Amino acid sequence: MVWQRPDGRQPDQLRPVQFERNFTRFAAGSVLAHCGETQVLCTVSIQTGVPKFLEGTGQGWLTAEYRMLPTATVPRQAREFMKLSGRTQEIQRLIGRSLRAAIDMQILGERTITIDADVLQADAGTRTTAITGGYVALWDAIDKLLQSGELERSPLCHQIAAVSIGLLDGEAFLDLNYPEDVAASTDLNIVLNDELEIIELQGTAEEGSFSRLQLNQILDLAEKGIKELMELQSQALPDRR
Repeated sequence: MVWQRPDGRQPDQLRPVQFERNFTRFAAGSVLAHCGETQVLCTVSIQTGVPKFLEGTGQGWLTAEYRMLPTATVPRQAREFMKLSGRTQEIQRLIGRSLRAAIDMQILGERTITIDADVLQADAGTRTTAITGGYVALWDAIDKLLQSGELERSPLCHQIAAVSIGLLDGEAFLDLNYPEDVAASTDLNIVLNDELEIIELQGTAEEGSFSRLQLNQILDLAEKGIKELMELQSQALPDRR
């Protein structure tokens, strides 16, 4: 039996993607990233100074925080305050690791970039949407430093995007929505740079196992999806590098 996608997409088809730039007033960069019904507000703050382990090195740092609004899902979820769930901690570390790969920290200098990813509405793929949208917000924030003269050259060294892939009835499907995410026997999140090098590969078989051949198919599908996401990122940004 071949899995029929609830929204009628082809196995290799992304959900509709949109980036609403400058969504908030005070952030150095802000984007409301839409991926199907998933909506993530990505904002960027830049401050002078770095964590103690980097003081005096001349290098910068990038970190991330991730939260879901209580009504991002059904039913309502309680807000996370001081005690973060393991899932939240894992996702914000993933976002930080992924977007650090976009930056030459020596060129950034002793500044700290904070990416805030706030999920307004969740229909699966919130972490990958946060990474893909976070890159667009990061580009805008760095561009402001360049325009103000605080930086002479851009520390952005790579474009970054992420996508989810799942196995359903033994076949690989790109960019899962919630019903597919729940039903998938294997679920992977893949982060690549603009040279299609792997930054992060998170994957597990929810039941049973998957083969090396299936993994190759998953990676091929991820490359196709991420190329398309990077083109959409580029279309959303000014033609200024």
